[in-house]
Amino acid sequence: MVTDLHVVFIPSPAPGHMIPLVQAARVFAARGFRCTIITTVHNALTFQTSIDRDINIGYPITVRTINFPASEVGLPVGIESFGACTTEEMETALSRGVQLLQAPMEQLVRDVAPDCIFSDMFATWTVDLAEELKIPRLLFYVNNFIYHSMSHSLKVHAPYANVKSESESFIVPGLPDNITMKRSQVSHMFLTKTRTGDMMKDVRESEKRSYGLVHNTFYEIEPAYADYFKKITGMKIWHIGPLFQFVNDGGALEKNSSLTWLDDQKPKSVIYVCFGSMVRFPEAQITEIALALEESKKPFVWVVRKKGNEGVGGLPEGFVERMVTENKGLIITGWASQVEILQHPSVGGFMTHCGWNSVLEAVTAGVPLMTWPLYADQFYNEKLVELLGIGVGVGTDVWNPTSDIISPIIGKHDILKAIKLLTGRSTIAENIMQNSKELAVKAKKAVEEGGSSLNGLNALINELKHVKLNTKP
Repeated sequence: MVTDLHVVFIPSPAPGHMIPLVQAARVFAARGFRCTIITTVHNALTFQTSIDRDINIGYPITVRTINFPASEVGLPVGIESFGACTTEEMETALSRGVQLLQAPMEQLVRDVAPDCIFSDMFATWTVDLAEELKIPRLLFYVNNFIYHSMSHSLKVHAPYANVKSESESFIVPGLPDNITMKRSQVSHMFLTKTRTGDMMKDVRESEKRSYGLVHNTFYEIEPAYADYFKKITGMKIWHIGPLFQFVNDGGALEKNSSLTWLDDQKPKSVIYVCFGSMVRFPEAQITEIALALEESKKPFVWVVRKKGNEGVGGLPEGFVERMVTENKGLIITGWASQVEILQHPSVGGFMTHCGWNSVLEAVTAGVPLMTWPLYADQFYNEKLVELLGIGVGVGTDVWNPTSDIISPIIGKHDILKAIKLLTGRSTIAENIMQNSKELAVKAKKAVEEGGSSLNGLNALINELKHVKLNTKP
C-alpha cells in the first residue's frame, strides 16, 4: 500500500556507501513509501536494473540523475565513483566534482519536495537543506557501533598519546570490552590535522542536527556497543541491517557462467579473496598473495583490480595459466557478486580488508574471516571480528591514509599461516567455524518477524508516519 510520504535518498559516490543506501531506498519502497534516489548518470547505471525490477512489481521508486561535471574537473566521462578511480589524483578530482554537484542536487531536492531526506553520512549539506525545507533529515551510517564507540573514546581520551612508539599497545578506555590497539593502527585524523578529519568533524556536526541516525548493522552482533553508542549520543537511533537481506536480487550468480566453477568444488573448501572496490596494492603485495594462494593448495576465487588498462600487475609468471589449466583457482578482474559467492556452499573462508559491508555479508553466510584491514574503519571492524571469535588476522598493523596501500608488505608466509590456521582442523579453527555458524543464525533472524532489525525498521517507518511532515512553508 503506497503511503503519501515521499523520502529522497542521497548516496555518496563510493560502492561501499552507495550499495547499502540504495538497498535502504528499495526497502522503504517495498513498504509503500514513495522513494526518489538522486545521483549521477553513470552511478545510476550500476543499480538501475534492480530499480527497474522493483518498479515492475509496483514499488513506488524512481531515480533522478544529474550530469557529473567530468570536463570541469579533468576526469574521463564515466568516472563518477571512487571505485572507478585508479589513482589518488583521480580521487581528488572526483571529490571536486562532488562538491560542484551540491548546488544542482539541492535544487533537485527542492523540486521533488520530499517529506524526509535520507542522507549518506558524507552528504553533510543535506542537514541545512532539511532545515530550510522544515523536514526531517536521517543520517545514514554505513559503519557499525563499535567503530563509533571506539572513535568517541579515541577522540575524548587520546590514549595513543601516552605510548612511546608506533608498535606499543594501549587500551581504548571506557568501552564495554578490554580492546587494545597500536598507535600505528589508529586513523591519522586522530593524530594530526587531515582532510578526512575535517570531513568527519562536519559529519559529527551534522549528526547533532539530524532527526536521527540509521545504521546498517544488527543488534545481536554488537549489543554492548549498540547500547553504549545510544547512551553517549542520546539521539534517536535505528539499526536495520544487514540491509541486503531485505532485498532479493536472486540469480546473480547464475548469470555469470564463469562462477559455475564453484559448483565443482568440495563444500567449504574454497578461499574467497577480495579487498573491496578501491584498494590499490603495490605489485609486490599482489605477488605475495599469489604465491601464498598457490602454495596453500586450496582452491580459491580471487577478485583483483586491474591497474588501469594494463591488466593485473605483480602476478608471478605463468600464475594465471597454471591456475586455469590445473583448475586450482578462479581470478576475477571485473565485478563479482560477493553476496552470492559467500553464500555458495563451497566457500569456506574469506580473506578480506574488513570493510563493514564485506564483514556483514560474510557473517550472514557463516563464512569465517582472514582479516587484513587497511584504512578507513577497517581496523575497528577487525576488533569486532576478534571479539566475536569468527576469524584470524594476517598480522597487518599499519593504517593507510588512502586506498593507495603503502603499509609494509605482508609476506607469503604470514598469509599462508592465516590460511592454514583457518582451514585446518585445530580447536581454534573449529571454534571459529562454530561461532560463525551461530552468528549467521542470529543475522538471519534479525530481519525476520520479531527480529531486532525488522523491529528497528518498523519503528523507523512508524516514526516517520507520525512525524508532522506537513509543516513545510
